[in-house]
Amino acid sequence: MTATEPLSARVRRALVSSDPGSISSRMRARRWELFMATFPDLEKMRVLDLGGRVGTWTSSEIRPEAVTVVNLERQTAEPPGWITTHVGNACALPPEIAVADYDLVFCNSVIEHVGGHVQRLALAETVRDAAPRYWVQTPYRYFPIEPHWVFPAFQFLPVQARTLITRTWRTGNRHPPWGETDAAVETVLGVELLSATEMRHYFPDARILHEKLAGLVKSLIAVRS
Repeated sequence: MTATEPLSARVRRALVSSDPGSISSRMRARRWELFMATFPDLEKMRVLDLGGRVGTWTSSEIRPEAVTVVNLERQTAEPPGWITTHVGNACALPPEIAVADYDLVFCNSVIEHVGGHVQRLALAETVRDAAPRYWVQTPYRYFPIEPHWVFPAFQFLPVQARTLITRTWRTGNRHPPWGETDAAVETVLGVELLSATEMRHYFPDARILHEKLAGLVKSLIAVRS
């Protein structure tokens, strides 16, 4: 960080960058520690990662027995032999993935992006049916700063206001082409944050953990362990 660095860049670096000292990185590290503590036998497990990335697992200190990653986008990282990747919809798994045996489903910051109540129900059913244990994390709707845009109360604004902000706002990780309205609307409609009531509804057999920042609930984690 330099004295001449723009304020927006400094805010982004402190909050949401991949720098080890950023708030976002520290929160992810703390969440991963909780995940490993919740599933201490992870190294013996066959894991199904819905909507995830290869790098999540290759950077982990503990390696599961096997990991299957399903994502709508093709993975850019070359996976090691113990990870297999598939291009597919987590709400409607390809048959060869759905019939396989898994010990644990891992789904991190995905359910808020799948597109409405019906799709969230489908994802939750996939999670519950695929393995006896699962971990599903999502940002909490009522945390005062929306995490994708890093903008106060963004999630409570009308779509028109969110679109106007998205056209030019460059803090956070939602950056459609500068000034393009249609792309901004598409970006806005692609994120629907969830409440604790909704998470309990989708995962009635889970414990709902509250991940906090500065004493406020920042994200929710549905866990069946």
